[in-house]
Amino acid sequence: MTQRPWLKEYPSEIQTELDYGNKPLQAYLKETAKAMPDKEAISFMGKTMTYGELYQSTLKFANYLKDLGIEKNDRIAIMLPNCPQGVIAYYGILMAGGIVVQTNPLYTERELSYQLKDSGARAIITLDILFPRVKKVQNETNVEHIFVTAIKDYLPFPKNLVYPFIQKKQYGIVVKVEHQDNHHLLTHILKNGRTTEFDVEVDFEEDLALLQYTGGTTGFPKGVMLTHKNLVANVLMCRSWMYKCTRGEEIVLGILPFFHVYGMTTVMILSVMEGHKMVLLPKFDPTTTLKTIEKEKPTLFPGAPTIYIGLLNHPELSKYDLSSIDSCISGSAPLPVEVQANFEKVTGGKLVEGYGLTESSPVTHANFLWDKERKKGSIGVPWPDTDAAIFSMEDCEPLPPREVGEIVVKGPQVMKGYWNKPEETDLVLKDGWLYTGDLGYMDEDGYFYVVDRKKDMIIAGGYNIYPREVEEVLYEHEDIQEVVVAGVPDPYRGETVKAYVVLKEGRNLTEEDLNHFARKALAAYKVPRQYEFRKELPKTAVGKILRRALVDEEKRKLQEEEIKNA
Repeated sequence: MTQRPWLKEYPSEIQTELDYGNKPLQAYLKETAKAMPDKEAISFMGKTMTYGELYQSTLKFANYLKDLGIEKNDRIAIMLPNCPQGVIAYYGILMAGGIVVQTNPLYTERELSYQLKDSGARAIITLDILFPRVKKVQNETNVEHIFVTAIKDYLPFPKNLVYPFIQKKQYGIVVKVEHQDNHHLLTHILKNGRTTEFDVEVDFEEDLALLQYTGGTTGFPKGVMLTHKNLVANVLMCRSWMYKCTRGEEIVLGILPFFHVYGMTTVMILSVMEGHKMVLLPKFDPTTTLKTIEKEKPTLFPGAPTIYIGLLNHPELSKYDLSSIDSCISGSAPLPVEVQANFEKVTGGKLVEGYGLTESSPVTHANFLWDKERKKGSIGVPWPDTDAAIFSMEDCEPLPPREVGEIVVKGPQVMKGYWNKPEETDLVLKDGWLYTGDLGYMDEDGYFYVVDRKKDMIIAGGYNIYPREVEEVLYEHEDIQEVVVAGVPDPYRGETVKAYVVLKEGRNLTEEDLNHFARKALAAYKVPRQYEFRKELPKTAVGKILRRALVDEEKRKLQEEEIKNA
C-alpha cells in the first residue's frame, strides 16, 4: 500500500503531491473575476455572461441572503437544471457562509420532502414550473424562503419571448410568482441588489461546502458531507491530471448536471477555478448536443457512457463536426471499450474512463489522457495524494496484485461522513479508508480494474458472475446500443443472469443470436439465460443505468405470480 506502484507510471508533467492552499471555493470565483473580468464564463442557449458579470450577480445574491438572516452553516437547496442561475446560486450561497444542498429537479414530492427534511434546508431556489411542487411539501420541512427563477430569464431575444409558449405546450402550466413575503424572484434580486464584498470566515478543512445526496439506489439517500478542502482538492487534482489544458482558454461542455457531483466539479468548479468557458445545456438531447458542439467548439467534454452512446448512435452523426473535442473523462458508470474506441475515431480526441463516488468528491482514479498507452478495461491509476488498495472481504487485509476484493481509497477528497448518520459513516470509513462497495483488482503496475459492485455480483449455482464482464462482451455486438446485465431470482440456481438489451435503430436480433454470440467469449455459466429487448433502460439523471430498478421489477413480477398461483 505504501509503495504506490502507480507513481512510476505518471508522466513527468503530473505532480505526485499537490499544495491545496486554504482558500474556500468562493474565493476562486473572485480571483478569476478580478483577473479576467471580460472573459466569457457561461454560454447558455445563445446568450453569454462574463466572469465579471457572474461575480457581480453572485455578490447580489449573497448580500440578499445575508439581509434575510441566512447565517453560517445554514443549508440552502438548489433545485435547478444546468443554467446560469445555478452557478450564481451556488457561489452566492457559499459567499454568504451557507452550505449548498444540490437537489434533482426531477424529484417527486416524496423524494423532495425527504431531502429537504433530512438536510434541514432553510431556503430553496427553483424554477417557476417547479414552484408548485415545492409549495406542496414546504409545510413538512424547515424551508422558510423560496427563490424562483425561469429559464427564459437568461435566454437571448427573441428566445426569451417564445420560451414561455413552448413551456406551456410542454408542461401544460404557466406559473406566476410575485416577489413578496417569503417568495423571492431572482430577477428582482439581481436588478436591485448590492454588490458589497464581504467575507465569512471559513475553516478550509472542517467547514462544509456541500451536502450531496447519494442516488438512493440501495435505500434512502444519504447526505454526503463534503468540505471546501474536499472539493478544492479534487478539482486541483483534476487540473494536474489535465496538464495540457491552458488557463482561460478551454471550452467545457456542461451536459452532466450540476446536481450531480461529477458535473459540478469537472465542469463548474474547474471552469471557475481556471477561467474556462462553460457551455451549459439544461438536459441531454443528442441532436441539440451535436449542434452545440459544432457551433461552440468545446475542447473538454466530461460525460457518462450513455451520453457518448447516444451521440454515436445518432442517425445524422456524420453531418456534424466534432473535431474540437480534445479530452473527455467518462464517469458515473463503466465505459465499454467499443464505445471508447468509436468515440475517439469520430472526434479525433481522447476519451478515457475515470472512477469515483459521491463520497470522494468524486474522482479517485483515471486513465492518462496523453502520452501513455491505456490498458483495456482499466479505470486507471489513483490521482495525486490518493491511496488505493484491494482489501479482502473476509478479513479486510490487503490483497496481492490480481486478486479480487473490495476497492478502498484514502485521500484529501474523501468525505467527512454522512449527514446525521454516524453509524452508517462508521460502516464505510475505517481507519481513514473509504470502503467503496466495489469489487476489483490491481495489476502489478498499479492500474485498477472494477469487476463490479459488491451488491451487484450475481451468485448463480455457486458461481460468482460479474455483470460488467458480461456487458463488455455483449457491447461488442454491432447491433447493440445499450445493455445491462443483472441477477434475477431463479428457483433452481438462486439467481440467474438476465440481459436487458436496447438495439440500434432498424436492427433485429433474437435471443438465439445473442446466446450464440455470448458463448464465443464467455464460460457457459456466465452466459445470460434470459434476454429482454427494450426501447430504453431506466437511468438516473446523470445517465447511470439503474440495474437495481430492473431487479426490483423482476422480484415484483415473481411475487405477483406467486400470489396468482396461491
